[in-house]
Amino acid sequence: MRKSFYIIFLTLLTVTTLFAQKKATVKQGNKLFQSKSYVSAAQVYEQLKPTKEILQNLGDCYYYNFQMDNAVKAYGQLFFSFKDSIKKEVYFRYANALKGIKDYEKGDGIMSEYLGFEQNTPKFIKNVTRNSPNSYELVMMSKNKTNGDFGISFYGDKVAFASLRNAEGKAYSWNERPYLDLFSASVNENGQLINVQPFPEEINTKNHESSAVFTKDGKTMYFNRTGEQKKIGEERFATVKIFKAEFKDGKWTNVTMLPFSSDEYSVEHPALSNDEKQLYFASDMQGTIGSMDIFVVDINDDGTYTQPRNLGETINTIHREQFPFIADDGSLYFASDGHQGMGNLDVFISYKIGEKEFDKPLNLGSTINSEMDDFNLILDYSTGKGYFSSNRTGDDNLYTVTMVENKLLFLVEGEVRDKKTSELLPGATVKLYAQNGDLLEEVLVGKDGSFSFNTEPNKIYKIMAFKDFYIPAEATFDTGKDGKVYIDLEMKVESYYDAEDIINKQADGTVLIELENIYFDLDKWDIKPQAASVLDVLVSLLKKYPYMEIEIGAHTDSRASELYNLRLSNRRAASALEYLVKNGIDRKRLRSKGYGESKPLIICPKGDCTESEHATNRRCNFMIIK
Repeated sequence: MRKSFYIIFLTLLTVTTLFAQKKATVKQGNKLFQSKSYVSAAQVYEQLKPTKEILQNLGDCYYYNFQMDNAVKAYGQLFFSFKDSIKKEVYFRYANALKGIKDYEKGDGIMSEYLGFEQNTPKFIKNVTRNSPNSYELVMMSKNKTNGDFGISFYGDKVAFASLRNAEGKAYSWNERPYLDLFSASVNENGQLINVQPFPEEINTKNHESSAVFTKDGKTMYFNRTGEQKKIGEERFATVKIFKAEFKDGKWTNVTMLPFSSDEYSVEHPALSNDEKQLYFASDMQGTIGSMDIFVVDINDDGTYTQPRNLGETINTIHREQFPFIADDGSLYFASDGHQGMGNLDVFISYKIGEKEFDKPLNLGSTINSEMDDFNLILDYSTGKGYFSSNRTGDDNLYTVTMVENKLLFLVEGEVRDKKTSELLPGATVKLYAQNGDLLEEVLVGKDGSFSFNTEPNKIYKIMAFKDFYIPAEATFDTGKDGKVYIDLEMKVESYYDAEDIINKQADGTVLIELENIYFDLDKWDIKPQAASVLDVLVSLLKKYPYMEIEIGAHTDSRASELYNLRLSNRRAASALEYLVKNGIDRKRLRSKGYGESKPLIICPKGDCTESEHATNRRCNFMIIK
């Protein structure tokens, strides 16, 4: 069921007709649609030729009753055939319908056209869930998922809520379900509603009642009630009003409408400030920025009220802001489909700044919000418990809420990329170190080039990214005094061959350090002064890049047996390795290998090399292996 049903209660219908007995007509469907009989209107439209008007109205019928699969089909056909002439507000509904079935890719595309800038809902969900101050554990409060429970509030040691549980009387033609009444209940240790009782007839009438809120002493109630149908312009509809009732001598009495309620606009979802001197509510009265905004009035000592004040564009958008709740610290919780969210109504928090202003709203993330309507969150900070409403299962249901610390706030995430090309580098290794240098964790980067670590609050860490043939990248960060920090690291690692002219990548993929050749005397393996000067360059390079590992490969000429040359080359490679170790290079970073005469640089015809050619073949290569 669309939130418009219980949020706006736009109209009470008397137009339920027996159209099934006659051939369906456009006039009949439009009459039902205009009187908000959306279920009946949809049944008529489904029988008619799908014109632009019929497809839009049909999509709206399903959208307003939150039948998103059907809404997507109707809107999809509408956009396929008539996209160039569709009003922009239909884009908004179609995008939210798509998000309601988790088709975020297409929904974001439609919403991006509507907004004029790109939307990426999956990325947004990931970010806001990570940055939310808390995570929320949810338990459905009733085993029956079709009661239509919503609009919960604290009521002493009980709760009060609105529900369709009262099956008596006529149905509401918007969705052909019973009218709403107010109920009270206790909540057991498992978070379930027990001892559910309707409020007395002084409160529950033949019209809708919902969204009650109570003073701490339990003696005053503010609640919603729909008025009688009135004709405003060409339409007949009933607005939602706020009433006040007093508890005296064991019963509710003095039920009066608040003076800023009206037959021309709705005021709904009352919420009291902690000192009970202010009343917040949602309304579409004059001065509203969007379809519904959040307002506030001061409650004077004599029981009168100031003029309603709109909370302004920080809170309110051109769409719906509803269900305000003021927490223990003065923060404002509310529901909105105008601020970016996961689809349809999401719950937001806005921290109070100063006497009258609130900070930019923060979406509470995917542990409480869904692609459906999520709203009416109320919390008791002293216990970390609360309740909220959602129609994520298809009907409105109440949930108990437990606040827990959001461990994702301590998450460190990032990507590993090539510094020169910015390409992702799958297969890189990323390591997390404590401040004292201890290795805490390491991960192998997957195909998406990303990594993540769970960290702890108020600590200093170092993170390093490694990739073969690349210079490791590192970053140091701390998780802040409050521990609530998200670090987004793009670890750009530079290849050795991009960083140094003397390092080159060969056609076969090997990476060589190209130094002046080391020459050995015939049958010798000792390091000559010329060779030492060359190796000193290598020592400097290895000290500059302390994570580089190399293989020293020694080669001989062909003027002896293969076995002799292999042994000689092993000795020459080992001799060069020992020189590096002697000059401060960790032996673990080095490997020596003799190739004998198997890989000559110069192949002489008939093995008849000149002395110079033999000398060229007597050489050492330096290959980077890590």
